[in-house]
Amino acid sequence: MKTPGLSYNSRKALIVNIGENAGTEIAELIAQMAAEIEELRRSKVNVTRIVPSTCEPHSTFVEEPV
Repeated sequence: MKTPGLSYNSRKALIVNIGENAGTEIAELIAQMAAEIEELRRSKVNVTRIVPSTCEPHSTFVEEPV
């Protein structure tokens, strides 16, 4: 499986533009978030409603004679 994260060029651009410590920290944070998102996608559970929703829009009005 491919490790989620930034490419070498993206990591290098961060380091050059904002400094080595900050660039490395941001790259590692992005890699951690990408791994967490991938884990959430893998463990996602689809939910099927068994009972129909009770919240249905009422578009018809009943008028009583006055």
